[in-house]
Parts: sequence; structure tokens; C-alpha cells
Amino acid sequence: MRRLEIMALVATMVAGSGAAVLAQGPAGGPPPPPPYQTRAQMPPGDRVAAGRNGAALFSNRCGVCHLAGGMGTNLLTKQRLAAGFAPDSALLANRTDLTRGYVKAVVRNGKMAMPRLSRVEVTDAELDAIARYLGKAGE
Repeated sequence: MRRLEIMALVATMVAGSGAAVLAQGPAGGPPPPPPYQTRAQMPPGDRVAAGRNGAALFSNRCGVCHLAGGMGTNLLTKQRLAAGFAPDSALLANRTDLTRGYVKAVVRNGKMAMPRLSRVEVTDAELDAIARYLGKAGE
């Protein structure tokens, strides 16, 4: 009998804490997502036109994995730390050793856990803009 009383008490506590968490959200909806899940809006315009905003495209197309808290950033953090680099070097936007050609090759061919992305997912013009944004070491 004592065991049932304890289980009922735990169930009541869990249900009560869940209600408290729900009560903290804004009226009429769930709480907003954490900042690392908020990506930039897709820049307007023709996806195959040159001269797009590389930072916005990177955030929209690559951000789900490569912004803070993303799976790609988490995996790169582990690799960079093991190689003796600072953790913030796992954020691709902070890297200064990436070339444009390397960025393009990894996007089109994939690397380890990163799948290759087709020209439908990221057009050549979008990839050029993203590579210009990330490729701080030149071509």
C-alpha cells in the first residue's frame, strides 16, 4: 500500500511541475524557441542570381546544424578541442582557415556526418555566396 501512495505522490508532483512550466509560457501559445534555433529568413530574390547575402544564406541553409547548439557545431567542437583549438573555432563563421573551394567541396560532397547537398537544396549561386562568407582564407 505504501508503494502506491509514493507513486501517487510522485505522479502528482510531476503533473504539478509540468503545469508550472506550461504556465510560464506566453498566453495563447508555447514559449519562443531558443536563439540557436532561430535562423534568418530566406533572403528574397532569385535563388540562381549572383550576389546574394552569404551570411543570411548560411544562417538559413546551414544554421540548423552549424549555428550555436547545432549538431554540426557540437561535432566540430569535439574535433577542434581534441586538436588543441579553442571551442569557438567550431562555429564556421569564426573560422579563418577555410577556403572557398574547401567550403564548396564539403557542401557538394559531404564530409563524415555531413551529407552532401544537391543543387536543388543549395543552388550554385547560393553556395558561391556562402563560400564567400565562410572562405576567409581566400580561394
